[in-house]
Amino acid sequence: MKRLAINERPDWREKATEFGFNFHTMYGEPYWCEDAYYQFTLAQIEEIEDATADIHQMCLKVVERVVNDDKLMAKFQIPKHVWDFVRSSWRTQQPSLYSRLDLAYDGVNPPKLLENNADTPTSLYEAAFFQWLWLEDQIAAGNLSQDADQYNSLQEKLIERFAELKNQHGFSLLHIACCQDTEEDRGTVQYLQDCALEAELASEFLFIEEIGLGERGQFTDTQDQVISNLFKLYPWEFMFREVFATKLEDAGVRWLEPAWKAILSNKALLPLLWEMFPDHPNLLPAYFAEDPHPELDHYVVKPLFSREGANIKVIEKGQEVASVEGPYGAEGMIVQQFHPLPVFEGSYTLIGSWLVNDQPCGIGIREDKALITQDLSRFYPHTIVG
Repeated sequence: MKRLAINERPDWREKATEFGFNFHTMYGEPYWCEDAYYQFTLAQIEEIEDATADIHQMCLKVVERVVNDDKLMAKFQIPKHVWDFVRSSWRTQQPSLYSRLDLAYDGVNPPKLLENNADTPTSLYEAAFFQWLWLEDQIAAGNLSQDADQYNSLQEKLIERFAELKNQHGFSLLHIACCQDTEEDRGTVQYLQDCALEAELASEFLFIEEIGLGERGQFTDTQDQVISNLFKLYPWEFMFREVFATKLEDAGVRWLEPAWKAILSNKALLPLLWEMFPDHPNLLPAYFAEDPHPELDHYVVKPLFSREGANIKVIEKGQEVASVEGPYGAEGMIVQQFHPLPVFEGSYTLIGSWLVNDQPCGIGIREDKALITQDLSRFYPHTIVG
């Protein structure tokens, strides 16, 4: 695993505009960066892929345990009025689309799971499409060798999955929604809509705020059309607490992601994994903060619902060495043993490992100057050699 300098494509900003990549710069700071790239060996990619597959299967075993245990459902702060809804989504095997595991990996030691973004993962478009375009352009320009490759079958797998949802699960029309005023989220769902189109699955976009409630308790779009299948880039923990939460079970909607993903995207997953699979090489010791647990010298405090690094603290020898402000924490905390991210050129590097339909299929790499990776990190492309 190396970080190598490379010439930028002179026209990449024009290409970004052409292909709808409107969030390559955010808040005046670069998000997409291509003055360098990460190079992996095939063996390193296989290690990431194998770890991702193993971790995902362990996570599914946690879901099975939690849905069958009232105390754990409460521990995960899932409101009691949606317990049957969450359980039913698991027991009826409601299909999922995708997820992203955040891993600490230095190319030498086993990858370690930091968290599971299983409900509303972003950075999809740039991982699946724009970094592949970068690879093709750099090979064509002679800046990369003709045999350079990338660990990236994301787009292909997404299209295949949408075709399966149509042909095997009866999705005839898919509504796709995100919140207003979030350019990155809008770019993510637009990309998913393009993939659905390639799979010949009809789709319609609307904003979350535009979803209505019909007379018979069904959710409707702006044309008063009943919503039967909905991809929503909006967290389950928010939806469970909305005024319409009691309508979720009877609305007749098949959700992407399904409600059981609320268990996987919850930081409470991490202590359960450690309890069920202690000393697994891809896991870090983790515990519920309020429960008795071994004393940790260097650890991270994470709220159950934290997103984009919000309200996370790093503690070393009793002293807070890093923290991020945010709105989370009242729901409860977990503690996880600190594991250093590798440092390249003065930045901390995090690997997002993607799964589609439970299958590992690609990575995206983000760098951050700060110890806690946040939503304004920088995305760098990668290649495989040998």
